[in-house]
Amino acid sequence: MARLAVLSYHTSPLAQAGTGDSGGMNVYVRELSSALARQGHEVDVFTRRDRLDERDVVLVEPGFRVHHVTAGPVAPVARERLLSFVDEFTDAVRAAFRCTGVPDALHAHYWLSGLAGHRLKHEIEVPLIMTFHTLERVKADTFRGESEDRARQEAALVACADAVLASCDVEAEQFVRFYHADASRVRVVAPGVQHAFFAPGHRPQARRAVGLTIDEPLLLFVGRLQALKGVDLALETLIELRRRGESAQLAIVGGPSGPDGRATVMALHERVRQANVIDHVHFVAPQSHQLLSTWMRAADVTLVPSRAESFGLVALESSACGTPVVASEVGGLTTLVEPGVNGFLMARRDPGPWADAVLSMLDPEHATVLSTGAVLSARPYTWRGAGESLANLVDELSLAQLVHC
Repeated sequence: MARLAVLSYHTSPLAQAGTGDSGGMNVYVRELSSALARQGHEVDVFTRRDRLDERDVVLVEPGFRVHHVTAGPVAPVARERLLSFVDEFTDAVRAAFRCTGVPDALHAHYWLSGLAGHRLKHEIEVPLIMTFHTLERVKADTFRGESEDRARQEAALVACADAVLASCDVEAEQFVRFYHADASRVRVVAPGVQHAFFAPGHRPQARRAVGLTIDEPLLLFVGRLQALKGVDLALETLIELRRRGESAQLAIVGGPSGPDGRATVMALHERVRQANVIDHVHFVAPQSHQLLSTWMRAADVTLVPSRAESFGLVALESSACGTPVVASEVGGLTTLVEPGVNGFLMARRDPGPWADAVLSMLDPEHATVLSTGAVLSARPYTWRGAGESLANLVDELSLAQLVHC
């Protein structure tokens, strides 16, 4: 059995997803770590302490521990400032290995964790596995980039990592195209779904459970409220449907995230006021991962209008609940949404075609076909399978020579 050190520097797997810097990556780290632990492996996740009341070590379940490491101020820090404390974090993690033991491999999540993992790899001579979750050059290609320095750092990590994990074939190709990765070291390990929670159910009962008594069709957006996630397009789709005289409501589940998060929320509220749809839009605080399934069962359609998406866990989880998806034709969403089977992919960011797609999905016969197709399309994705794939990769890397810069 393997011992894995997981680096999740900028956000904890215990944090509430949907606000701040917490999102699909938190779910990914938590669920994959649990899956590995349940298969008998030892998983130690290291994350930066941002609250005084956090225990040094939290036992999540047998074999899965979260270590809160002090690096920089013990307080929330904007992600743009976190680069300054990576070395301090790296030193603390290496010191922690005196207690946990030297791992068989390092698994770093996001480029900031990768910087720590890169140094640790060379200092303790163990394989480094990288999962980026978002890529700077991909965002710059489809939306807007943050920093060319970040892109150079990502390229260096891709060059030195012993394995780079991609969530799907589309992301694997992006590593090769944008970062000149060695294709033999890019491995596809698809995320999974907690099928015990994300499963079909009775829509009226789900609506009652979340406090809604409406009879109108319900559209759903789930995610961090920032420009990249395209929540403005979800709202414009609802406005377009109301303009046409169609009855519909929209639930927006999530909180502000990133430097533009507050501005995004303020703009949404102002647009709701201007369009006079205040009675038809529900702003919902971030929900626990398990409770999200109730919201997905309550909805008729889930909208995923992201401008860039390496995978699209919301689309997968919605499908598992039997709720079809209208999604942007970008990144991993193109592998999760099969047009006419479990939803539709939209190449344009015009609310008119999005509204057309929603209306076609609300037709009762079409809705039943899409709901069934959604459940079947999500069924092969399991966290157990993801854990087994990663464990096999760790075994493989233990027998190979380390990649060096």
